Amino acid sequence: MKDRLLEFLDNPKAKTIKEVKEYLNIKNLEEEKKLNEILNEQIKMGVVHETSKKKYLLLKYCPSLRVGKIDIAKNGYAFLCVNNGEDVFIAKENLNGVIDGDIALVDTYHKNDKIEGKVIKILDRSIKKVIGEILYQNNKPTLILDNKKLDIEVKLNNHFANLVDGHKVLVTLDEQVSEKTFVGTIVKIIGHKNDPDIDILSIAYNHNIELEFSDEVKEELKNIPDSVRDEDKQGRVDLTSEEIFTIDGDDTKDIDDAISLKVYDNYYELGVHIADVSYYVRPNTNLYNSAYERGTSSYLADRVLPMLPHELSNGICSLNPGVERLAISVTMKINKDGKVEEYDIFPSIIKSRKQMTYKCVNKIIMENTVPEGYEAFKDTLLKMHDLSKIVRKRMINNGYLEFSIPEAKIVQDENGKCIDIIKREQLEGEQLIENFMILANETVATHIYNMDLPFIYRVHGTPKSEKVTDFVNLLKILNINIKTNGIDTSSRDMQKILEDIKDYKENEVLACMLLRSMQKAIYSTDNIGHFGLGLQNYTHFTSPIRRFPDTTVHMLLRTYLFNKQIDNDTIKYFQNTLPAIAEHSSTKEQDAVEAEREVTDMKMAEYMEDHIGEEYEGIITTVTNFGFFVQLPNLVEGLVHVSTLNGFYNYVPELLSLVGENKKVAYRVGDIVKIKVVNASKEEKTIDFEVIDGNSK
Repeated sequence: MKDRLLEFLDNPKAKTIKEVKEYLNIKNLEEEKKLNEILNEQIKMGVVHETSKKKYLLLKYCPSLRVGKIDIAKNGYAFLCVNNGEDVFIAKENLNGVIDGDIALVDTYHKNDKIEGKVIKILDRSIKKVIGEILYQNNKPTLILDNKKLDIEVKLNNHFANLVDGHKVLVTLDEQVSEKTFVGTIVKIIGHKNDPDIDILSIAYNHNIELEFSDEVKEELKNIPDSVRDEDKQGRVDLTSEEIFTIDGDDTKDIDDAISLKVYDNYYELGVHIADVSYYVRPNTNLYNSAYERGTSSYLADRVLPMLPHELSNGICSLNPGVERLAISVTMKINKDGKVEEYDIFPSIIKSRKQMTYKCVNKIIMENTVPEGYEAFKDTLLKMHDLSKIVRKRMINNGYLEFSIPEAKIVQDENGKCIDIIKREQLEGEQLIENFMILANETVATHIYNMDLPFIYRVHGTPKSEKVTDFVNLLKILNINIKTNGIDTSSRDMQKILEDIKDYKENEVLACMLLRSMQKAIYSTDNIGHFGLGLQNYTHFTSPIRRFPDTTVHMLLRTYLFNKQIDNDTIKYFQNTLPAIAEHSSTKEQDAVEAEREVTDMKMAEYMEDHIGEEYEGIITTVTNFGFFVQLPNLVEGLVHVSTLNGFYNYVPELLSLVGENKKVAYRVGDIVKIKVVNASKEEKTIDFEVIDGNSK
């Protein structure tokens, strides 16, 4: 019914519900109910639009209208977040009663050469539960919401006998009694706010990240073996005698990729061997449904909230050394130019020879120092390093964008308190694994694309030309010379920009700004290519322990290639089911990213609470009408509020600057300033700086 409905509505002329029913030959109440369900679903997804006159057509015929999730900022304005990455700014006066997380219909318009929006209709008040802290008032528990962006009041209709001030609780919203007032029920005490890790767990709950596995999942785990059995080996290529090993971080326990290499006169034979999670996580099981709902593992500070239970993620699915494991292998014959000339994709059995770490591998390939226990692998690693550089060169020639944007690593003590923040480094060992995984992902995606079968791709759209133009104009304002004329939106032009800015002190800030100007990478069944990687065909195949799309890709490989199921019914089934999996996976990925950012902000503020009064030098990363943000060398970022500056300052957005009234002093993006930490709040996730020495030019 859905396909026929969408086909009928694929017309600029809107249809009445009567016309829809006649076309679909709706005969009874059951069919009418099904039609309404499909219509409501497609409206919420932004596929179908319902006009003010109760007529229907595809949203693509309404170019000014967008549908997406509302993300409200601390200052009251909001963004409409859509999966293609073209977020729309919404002023506070245009929110029309939406709250953070709502799915809304927004009418867009141009203002000052920018696209802004106005909320027309709330399509789905998606908030179903909230996290908050208990505060007793007049002997009654009240709820103080963790999410300060939620401009609502929740009245509690129950309490637990052991409930005390400071307890963090999970509350389901039962009823909306007014526009901003809800009635809720406490369903779980997460813990006390002063308990270790409760701060992180509260954020996870707040972003719909499940922390516990159901009893049904735990029951199914009893039927999962803890070692590979003879019956599991049927139809697999035995690679247990091959030199195969893994390379991961020091504390990695969920190992889903291993590599091997053979070198011949004219080519390399690279093997990428990925844990066969889909063999154990089968459709129509509680394990599968649980993995689907989670969508991804979440990495919050030094905690991992896994997509799969530890019995799988750290056990039978993890490619631990010295034990047999089931895998799906991709072997690639790669010539001296880094091109894959031949390949094979097949189910295998492997036995990793060693669990290597990036730290030790980097000592070998960068310092020519061999750590104890690595002696037998030195030659192979050096040859892998040679191949990695060849592959990287070809990636760059294809348009791969090297942003090299650092990430912060949170270091906590045994009580969960942040005691240090350091930059994560991607050295040549990390790059080696990245290069090989990208190559395997491209190879798998290209194979299925050429078979013209339904599939899940990892896609990244081309940036909008106006955003690239804005960025180039910004570089001119900052007196950064672009050596190439006629910048367009090809990945090669983006490479040229990154090359031109790499030697400037503002390099990392500008690279972040360029990255933010691009669309988000998402999962999709529509293969539009991956702009950032410069690839036409790309998927996620190499991390099935921690990403559901990878597990799905494995299932598709088993269906299409190993079991040879490519009949019409199978194709139609995947055509109908894969779009929803891609959409859901993209949403859950974004939930995890937002949770990770919030945890990082909180832990940075917690760390800086112990450094109030200290002085640092940092770089201005963002300028707004209320002040500017300064990033320190350890990536901690704080706000210098305009009220703390001497004199009066005007915000000049086209210059990304705050300019003093006398025009002798200005603060702009990329300036280096000295600051003092004046305040930090873990609870509010904020850090405040003041400028202490000298002024910008």
